[in-house]
Formats: sequence, structure tokens, C-alpha cells
Amino acid sequence: MQVKCIVIDDEPLSVEKLTMFISRISWLQLEKTFSNAIDALNFLKTNEVDLVFLDIQMDEFTGIQFLQSLKNSPRIIITSAYKEYAIQGYDFNVTDYLLKPFGFERFVIATDKVFNLLTDAKSIKRNYIFVKTGYNMERVDFDDILYIEGMQEYLQIITRKGKIITLQSFSNMEKLLPSSNFTRVHKSFLVAIDKIEIIERNTIKIKDKRIPIGITYREEFDKLLTEMQKTSVN
Repeated sequence: MQVKCIVIDDEPLSVEKLTMFISRISWLQLEKTFSNAIDALNFLKTNEVDLVFLDIQMDEFTGIQFLQSLKNSPRIIITSAYKEYAIQGYDFNVTDYLLKPFGFERFVIATDKVFNLLTDAKSIKRNYIFVKTGYNMERVDFDDILYIEGMQEYLQIITRKGKIITLQSFSNMEKLLPSSNFTRVHKSFLVAIDKIEIIERNTIKIKDKRIPIGITYREEFDKLLTEMQKTSVN
């Protein structure tokens, strides 16, 4: 498996070092390097990568701003000389945090994490995820999830047992959940398909909650219903 990656760092020596380290890992494929995060964002609009090596302290547009602007987030390894950004970085579900100056051995550990995560995602069907709640990571079983509601920069995961608040984007959450079990029906709602009790015009009912079906998502939702009906007939 080849893992496509990019480097975002405004220090030429850091870019040179990362480029050298990447070249020593056979399964890493360096697509491009960037001295600023804005150019990298523009690149990602039309190009898909699996991994980003990201510096934090950069002029004009910081690494944190870059993370906030990502719509579909690849795996992130932060490379920074400032350890105080570590907790903030993990709020964005980064895979690892390399504190400069780091050596090749530590680089291998970080990239191996990415390789294992990507391999697992393709070969192993998990029935749960871990989400960050405060300073903890909480396990959430797929079968327990009723729906997920967006609350500005937070997500509220409603389960059979209660609700869980996590700092996470919808795009990241959609990557973690199997599309065969969950679907986005509104800019603020993602639902468990098998928990839908009633569909009435532009509304879905799950337990006591009525969830709107957004105009943007209506067509895809109707296609999903059609496929489900075909499957039930067969």
C-alpha cells in the first residue's frame, strides 16, 4: 500500500529533513511540499492525500487554522518545536505529534501509526470508535448510536445510554462511521439508518426526536431509501 503525503512547513531545513526521512520509507509517497498552509489547502481541494506533515507556527496562516479549515481531513502528523500545541492538536484528532528536533526513529514510530490505521480501516470492520471527551477517550459502539447533532464546533452523539459531547467535525465523524450504517440527512444531523422509525415528508423520527431532512441531502437520502427497498424485496 502506498500512502500519499504532503509536507507543510515554512522552515527549509525542516522540509529538507522530512523529505529525506520520507524517502527512506518505501510505502510513503511524497506528493508535494508547501512553505505555507494556504497553498496546501488549495492543493487539497483538487488532490487527495492520505497524510499531512504539518508545522504549527507559520506566518499568515497557522497550522491550527489549517486544521480548522479542512473539510475532509487526511491523517495528520504535527511537526512543531512548541510542545504547548500538543493538546490543541489532538483536539483535531491528529495521529501523532513530533516535537522538533526529532530523529528518524521517532519519525518511523509516527508513520507506522498512520500505516496501521489506514490498513485497519481497509481490512478490519470495527463496530466501535473512540471519541475525545474532555481529557478522556470514550468508546462508542456503532449499534448504540441513534443520531449525531452538530452544535457549532462540537458534536452531540445521542446513544441509547445518553449523550456524548465531543470536539469533532462532521467530515471527520463521517470518515469514522461506516456509510452502510449511517447517513447525513442535514447539515446538522447524521443518523443511524437502522434507528429510523418514521419518515414523514421532510422529517425523520428517531425515538422522541424529529430530525429535518435538508434540501441538499434529500436526493441522496431518497436514493438510499430506494436501495433499501430493493434489498428488502430481494
